[in-house]
Amino acid sequence: MSRRARLMAGATALAAAAALAVPAATASAQPAPKTFSATQLSQTADSVRTADIGGTAWYVDAESGKVVVTVDSTVTEAEIEKIRSEAGANADALEVKHTPGKFSKLIAGGEAITTGGARCSLGFNVQDGAGTKFALTAGHCTNIGSSWSIGTTTGSSFPGNDYGIIRHSDPSAADGRVYLYNGSYQEIDGAADPSVGQSVQRSGSTTGLHGGSVTGLNATVNYGADGIVTGLIQTNVCAEPGDSGGALFSGSTALGLTSGGSGNCSSGGTTFYQPVTEALSVYGVSII
Repeated sequence: MSRRARLMAGATALAAAAALAVPAATASAQPAPKTFSATQLSQTADSVRTADIGGTAWYVDAESGKVVVTVDSTVTEAEIEKIRSEAGANADALEVKHTPGKFSKLIAGGEAITTGGARCSLGFNVQDGAGTKFALTAGHCTNIGSSWSIGTTTGSSFPGNDYGIIRHSDPSAADGRVYLYNGSYQEIDGAADPSVGQSVQRSGSTTGLHGGSVTGLNATVNYGADGIVTGLIQTNVCAEPGDSGGALFSGSTALGLTSGGSGNCSSGGTTFYQPVTEALSVYGVSII
């Protein structure tokens, strides 16, 4: 065979090899992930609520374009399928995450701020324009009693929201700081709404001080028979019964009031907080 013929044969073989490679590359190509509009994401979130499965919490994650649904250990695969079925054509917009334990209001018998045999935690001390001193805590706490160890309930909202306000019987005892359970205090000089990824701390009468980060905003939590609460801050900070109403903060900024969650401070968990800015606005008060 001449040198020219050998070169042509080699080129033909290379061309054949390249031609064979094309279908293989095409076969391995993956379809582009489906994207969802803001309206579709909102509809998907509504469908999770319509499914009405206790032990679920959800929020729209605009960055990922998903509705993140966190389910506690009581939620079955069949119930998850019910949620997907309710979402219908938007089912692919759901991102389901599992968390240990059971979502519940964090309340227990004991001390701290008490009413009868129930115990909660004080969130932030506040005052109105006249200088009258109050304490903010969780609404599911103030719902269960009008007379507390620190004063009298003057407002309560739960479910739907989760905030309540107690008028101090001893105004001089209203300290504007948050106790850190190590003998020291954190000064609080204002309130704000948090952002996803922000580092936060929570102080509560059962487990003291713990920290973590914000994982979601405007979360809705279905506490089952206890009702549904919307507009909550979702975090990976641990909490336990009795921590309800306690302060969520970042540095000197008040962020939220402990609502509920799952897990404990040994294994971790998911917790939810009522934004404090909403409670301040509703009651016309400010941080002391």
